[in-house]
Amino acid sequence: MVQKGLSIKGAEFLVAQIEGESIFTPEDLTDEQKMIAATAKQFVEEKVIPKNADIESQDFDCVVKLMRQAGELGLLAHSVPEKYGGLGLDKISKGIVGEYVGRTGAYGVAHSNHTCIATLPITYFGTEEQKAKYLPKLASGEYIGAYCLTEPSAGSDALSAKTTAVRNEAGTHYILNGSKQFITNAAFSDTFIVYAKVNDEKFTAFIVEKDFPGLIIGPEENKMGIKGSSTCSVIFDNCLVPVENVLGEIGGGHVIALNVLNLGRFNLGAACMGGAKSTLELALKYTNERIQFGRTLSSFSATQEKLATMAARIYAAESVQYRTAGLLEDALGGLYDETDHKVIEKRLSEYAVECAVCKVFGSETLDQVADEALQLHGGYGFIKDYHIEQVYRDSRINRIFEGTNEINRLLIPGFLFKRSAQGQFNLEALINRVIKEATGTKKKLDGPLAREREMIQSIRRVFLLLAGGVYLKYGLELEREQESIMKLADIAIYLYAAESAVLRTLKAIKKNGLPKEQLKESLAVCFVDEVLLNVESLARQLMGGIGIDAEKTAELIRKELAQYPMQLTFEKKREIAARYIEAEKYIS
Repeated sequence: MVQKGLSIKGAEFLVAQIEGESIFTPEDLTDEQKMIAATAKQFVEEKVIPKNADIESQDFDCVVKLMRQAGELGLLAHSVPEKYGGLGLDKISKGIVGEYVGRTGAYGVAHSNHTCIATLPITYFGTEEQKAKYLPKLASGEYIGAYCLTEPSAGSDALSAKTTAVRNEAGTHYILNGSKQFITNAAFSDTFIVYAKVNDEKFTAFIVEKDFPGLIIGPEENKMGIKGSSTCSVIFDNCLVPVENVLGEIGGGHVIALNVLNLGRFNLGAACMGGAKSTLELALKYTNERIQFGRTLSSFSATQEKLATMAARIYAAESVQYRTAGLLEDALGGLYDETDHKVIEKRLSEYAVECAVCKVFGSETLDQVADEALQLHGGYGFIKDYHIEQVYRDSRINRIFEGTNEINRLLIPGFLFKRSAQGQFNLEALINRVIKEATGTKKKLDGPLAREREMIQSIRRVFLLLAGGVYLKYGLELEREQESIMKLADIAIYLYAAESAVLRTLKAIKKNGLPKEQLKESLAVCFVDEVLLNVESLARQLMGGIGIDAEKTAELIRKELAQYPMQLTFEKKREIAARYIEAEKYIS
């Protein structure tokens, strides 16, 4: 199958300005996508949320029943091709479903794990026979899936796994031995995507069924949060797996594991963004009802600042998610029928940086919103009768899931340096261009969000100047300089989030006019102002950390960031808060 060329390359936002019309936004949803959203919303509100107490008490029969109901509605089938009983939908629809089930905490974990990392390996890397056997049942919910990668001694370093697979003398089966840890859905799954080393060296994926001899499910973990999702160890004691259940190529397990996790990170970002929206709603309703000093909490300006800051951050997260969904659809839209695994691998890995940003920014957005929402509840927020207590506990796992946020941060600048080494980006030429821009007379922009657009250009120049400085200083030893890489990653994350919010807003203003899109404009302005402060702090830490304060680069960076005096944002945040306080829900 011939694939169309990608309109935007992966990580291109780090080195070049993107045209706003090219990005996908929530306002671009089709009627079919809106119908999927309505179906997911209705299912969550009418079926899942009323069962929250049962789910939290670890009634896994209830979780399985809900997942089968989701299957009947097509909510498990979005990423399964039509020929195998699925809907074969786009990645925007995948993100929409992830967003809505993300509002349910533990149920959403079980649901998303099943539809993403437990199903997609077969969707993209299975043989025709494997797809025909498993995908219809996974799409309907007859089978529930799990993903077995982590081991007691192999977490972030997943490829150091010790689980082994040896072919039996008859040549009919592989014999698996080892154990996997922290496996979501383990107690009630029918299929397990398992990674093991064939002959102790060739990292390989297998499809293992729950009834295969030698598969043992360990005890349920006693977790801090997401209690309604099953988390157990999975043990393989001479487990017999038919040779036809090898997934992909012998020794090619890393291709499946690492690339499917990219979509898992995107999906996790969507779930966190959905969870942040519902958490903001909890804060709005509580502060509208709670009376202190003869006034509602929401009438105090300190409360309003918190609410507006949360709303602006969620607006940016939403913009990031839908922009990335559009990119993923551009890359993966024609891959359901693709059989060339090299083509699939290339397309799944193209937007690894953007997916990592979704995961990091989304999970930290939910954590920040959950923390502030609990704070606004005061002492009541610590009491189990108030749902925010569960939200706070449930949110914490997301910074660990799908590769810790630290691992994902290391991936972001590393991707740029890797592509530069491959000749896809000329880092030296980029740095020279940026120095010329920074030292020359800059053309002032005009029109809506002109200041914010200029700020984004400056942030990109700062990122490239710092990346160049770090690369020149450390060269091949850069991998070890994790403090520098982490701070570069944070600047890159802020750049993508700020640009996503601004481009989305500009697109809406162009279509509808500024008066109708005043709220979006205010949200974008407040978020970009916050980003600039954070980038300035990160740049100072990085320059001080690697000792380039006296260099020309440091002076260019300081000048680049100093040209934007802070605006009067208190009043703007009060205006944002007023809109949300009246609506009592996330709006944009």
